[in-house]
Amino acid sequence: MTTTESAGTTAGPRLTAAGKRTRDRIVGAAAGLMFRKGVAGTTIPEVQQAAKVSASQVYHYFADKNDLVRAVIEHQIENTLEVQRPLLDHLDSFGALRAWAAAAVAAQESRSCAGGCEIGSLASELAETDETMRADLVAAFERWERPIRDGLRRMRDNGILRPEADVEELAAAMLAAIQGGLLLAQVRRTPAPFKAATDAAIGYIETFAA
Repeated sequence: MTTTESAGTTAGPRLTAAGKRTRDRIVGAAAGLMFRKGVAGTTIPEVQQAAKVSASQVYHYFADKNDLVRAVIEHQIENTLEVQRPLLDHLDSFGALRAWAAAAVAAQESRSCAGGCEIGSLASELAETDETMRADLVAAFERWERPIRDGLRRMRDNGILRPEADVEELAAAMLAAIQGGLLLAQVRRTPAPFKAATDAAIGYIETFAA
């Protein structure tokens, strides 16, 4: 590989198109393995095999496993947000909130509720082990919460919610309901707890209807 393809982390030099494809393939393979087996249960040789790359290629793009895990966190939040768009970006009514939640319930049902939340599972494993990765997870959840908060703010500005509605608190409650619901859905292998949690959170938001 040429020096123009070098990149270890998101702060590294710009990649060539070929370099970006290789790096993305490594991150995607690592994300899939870590989602199924956990971070601790995933080894670099397994990532190499899944991505069909050599050890030297992995370490060309990532300084160590922690560096790769941080890239996986970024990858997973990007994927989570991408799957939920455009519904997530157009939360401007109670109907839109319920449509977004219903789509998330259907997504869980389609995979038999296996795996839980891509970000939440990483958080449960990493939040107490590495402060840098905990900060990355905080940023990831903030990126998820922001469009919820923005949608609720639009609803307040448009007179759907009362002026005293605290959109920051309501968005945090909504995201907390999602995380708790996903965990119970994963354990029980049914989307029912996820639906109940999101329905309850939306019901609470509706108490602030204008």
